[in-house]
Amino acid sequence: MSDREEAPFLSVGESNVQQNLSREATSVSESEGDVPQELPPAQVGPSEERTWGTLAHLSVLVNLVTGFGGPIAAFLIYLVYRNRSRFIAYQALQSLIMQLIGWYGAGALIGILWAIVGVLSALIIGVVLLPFALMFTLVLGLLPLGTLVYGCYGAYQVSQGKDFRYWLIGDWVRGTLTGR
Repeated sequence: MSDREEAPFLSVGESNVQQNLSREATSVSESEGDVPQELPPAQVGPSEERTWGTLAHLSVLVNLVTGFGGPIAAFLIYLVYRNRSRFIAYQALQSLIMQLIGWYGAGALIGILWAIVGVLSALIIGVVLLPFALMFTLVLGLLPLGTLVYGCYGAYQVSQGKDFRYWLIGDWVRGTLTGR
């Protein structure tokens, strides 16, 4: 089968490019003793960087539907673009960590708080702690909402071409990515 029959969705120009690339790859591998080479990652343009950086921050909206999918989406964007664009990797990793802290961290703290109150209720001290537990639950319950708003603000900033940094998280992530 020819390349044209294998991939009918390609246009004629794309088919010719594909044939030339396969010939070049064959000649390169033959000239180097059939040693497979890793191709360098494709470069990402500025508009694509803005788009994927924005989507990384907007992945926080996935949490509204799934409750847990936002960090997964941000992590997938990070994995795909970590070797292709430092900007996208930086924005996606920031979004991932912010969502883990804002959604899962708040939920874990609320769970731990109520577990302590429940155990202490057996000693009657927990009954006294109920108003404090309710107050902290309300405050910590606002953390995911704040994360949602902050993520949307980050998406807006990145869509405008600005290098957005989450407070406290941004510098740590930049140091992690640059190895400092």
